[in-house]
Formats: sequence, C-alpha cells, structure tokens
Amino acid sequence: QVQLVESGGGLVQPGGSLRLSCAASGFTFSTYTMSWYRQAPGKERELVASITLGGITNYIDSVKGRFTISRDNARKTVYLQMNSLKPEDTAVYYCKARNPVSSYWGQGTQVTVSS
Repeated sequence: QVQLVESGGGLVQPGGSLRLSCAASGFTFSTYTMSWYRQAPGKERELVASITLGGITNYIDSVKGRFTISRDNARKTVYLQMNSLKPEDTAVYYCKARNPVSSYWGQGTQVTVSS
C-alpha cells in the first residue's frame, strides 16, 4: 500500500522556521522525483519545490533563498526546510511522488504564518 505521510506543519510567527517531512512507503522511493506543493484558501495548488533522483532541485521564485528541499533515500523521506516564513506562505503543504508512469499524493499538512 502506497503511503506519503507529511508532518511538521503548524503555527509560526513571521520570520520563523519550520521543517516539513514526508515519509514514503509502498513504492521504490529512490526512483521517484519528489515535490512539495501548497494550496492556500481560494487559490490553486502550486508547485513549491522539487528534487530529482539525482538531487537536482527547483524552486518557485517566491521561496528561493528561503526554502530548501532535500531527500534521504535510505529513510525514504523528503524534507522541506522553510526559513524566513511570511504570512503569504500560509497554506496546506502536500508531498508528491512521481515518475513517468505513476504519481502519488500525501494528505497534506497545514502551515500557518501569523503573529
């Protein structure tokens, strides 16, 4: 059974940090590109960051220099380190695994940036 379980979300003040984790099971983690998406209320889901099998990373412009995506294939886990958080980063954050033939989503974790 395929599972992607996100954790690490919560309430943080502007300028603070959070580290999201996504633990995978039920598929060959090391052969999938892993991504973090987010969806704010009333907005479409957007790709935040991705990391390929070989460790190549990509970020949307609004998080460059603040967020870092990483993966640990031995632990079958992908991380999103989020620093200098802003209120506009408030959203549900989702983990996604994809390869040319299949993709899987996690259930999401809420991140709220507010004073």
